[in-house]
Amino acid sequence: MTIATVSPNPATVESGTAGERQAVAGRPLAAVTGAEIQAPLISGGHVRYANLDYGASAPALSVVSAYLNEILPYYASVHRGAGYASQISTSVYENARSIVRDFVGGRADDSVIFTRNTTDSLNLLAGCLPTTGGRHDGEVLYLDIEHHANLLPWQGVPHRSIVAADTVAGTLDAVRAELEQGGVSLLAVTGASNVTGEILPIRQLAELAHRHGARIVVDAAQLAPHRRVDISADSVDYLAFSGHKLYAPFGAGVLVGRPDWLDAGVPHLAGGGAVKEARLDGVSWATGPARHEGGSPNVLGAATLARATQVIAGLDQDRWHAHESAIRSFLVEGLQEIEGVTVHQIFKDTNPETDTIGVVNFSVEGYDAGLVAAYLSAEHGVGLRDGRFCAHPLLKRLGLPSGSLRASFGVGSRLEDAERLLTGIRTLRRNGLGWDYVVDAGRWVPANDFRTYPHWAPNTPGTAGAAPCIDD
Repeated sequence: MTIATVSPNPATVESGTAGERQAVAGRPLAAVTGAEIQAPLISGGHVRYANLDYGASAPALSVVSAYLNEILPYYASVHRGAGYASQISTSVYENARSIVRDFVGGRADDSVIFTRNTTDSLNLLAGCLPTTGGRHDGEVLYLDIEHHANLLPWQGVPHRSIVAADTVAGTLDAVRAELEQGGVSLLAVTGASNVTGEILPIRQLAELAHRHGARIVVDAAQLAPHRRVDISADSVDYLAFSGHKLYAPFGAGVLVGRPDWLDAGVPHLAGGGAVKEARLDGVSWATGPARHEGGSPNVLGAATLARATQVIAGLDQDRWHAHESAIRSFLVEGLQEIEGVTVHQIFKDTNPETDTIGVVNFSVEGYDAGLVAAYLSAEHGVGLRDGRFCAHPLLKRLGLPSGSLRASFGVGSRLEDAERLLTGIRTLRRNGLGWDYVVDAGRWVPANDFRTYPHWAPNTPGTAGAAPCIDD
């Protein structure tokens, strides 16, 4: 068993102040469900939970939660139902397509296909790449900085990868050089890194792809919750994102894009609703979204995703970006002032004011990332993410093969969340751990932890059943 012991004479430190940032980020920009939940501390007592894990799953907007409660009584099976509730549910579900299409600036003929999540969307597209005579018409080109959702689906088809340069400009040159070799049918890129929050120049990448006869798909799982996306203006062919990162519950995802590949591709799920006519020995497949939405769809997931996009679209963009930028800059500057803490990024030429979202990646010298995360949760009520963030090649390339820490935030965050994180890290560097920790089921947890969950939640380790994710 791995054990971490406390340092002697623990002490507390004062929180830093937000200064001029308090005016724009002292309060949440929008109300989210669960913003005031209380987290039990290992030393006793409770504190408001500081949720800095928006990049994994964002809390539902309060408006979206209210909308869910409003439509839930009318929930029924969609399509082909003559009943009143079924007609209402069908209307809500199909109207969600138009709402999502408008949110991303989609073209009039773009397909909007609801899926389980971003990973599902990209796997769907991978099954629709054009072929001739049973052979793919070209290769998929992707970068080494991608989340596994935009990496692994392409490994089952002809593909090639590029190691991103240490600058955005150099990376664009590398993509251009690879495209000039020919033979690429699709360029797959992230809109914003889920590891560091750095934004890629989507419009320039789309121009490069089209100039060389390729299409482009953008993994916008991280970008869409932080920046407005316009696929028409940016000439993006396909866009994928998820509701659970965009302040909607249920985890529904969506793929928006040009219909020709999608209508000709292999149906993503063979089953009811995806067919025109089924026979004992064959089938005639439907076209349009139905082709890839076999089985009963996630009606409430699609509905709440659409409602969340309406709320996000209605935000004042200047206030939205100022709120997020104030928290991010406060956190980055505070971390950089602490001895032994390193803030990580991919590109040297990233403009932190304009080309980043609410994600900060860092490590603490002398401490395993998982131990720091457990300490922050147990002793300070701060929740963030640790590990390799489903981006193993990038973490290895950043020199972090065992992982790092990621703080992520959004419209429901406040400056005090970042301040609490900084207080925790300063206390750790100055006084060490305030409790003993052990590794249980592959995760650091407080030793002799007698805290309990709410009465309705199974009081079992939260990491039970998790994939080990330890092999390089």
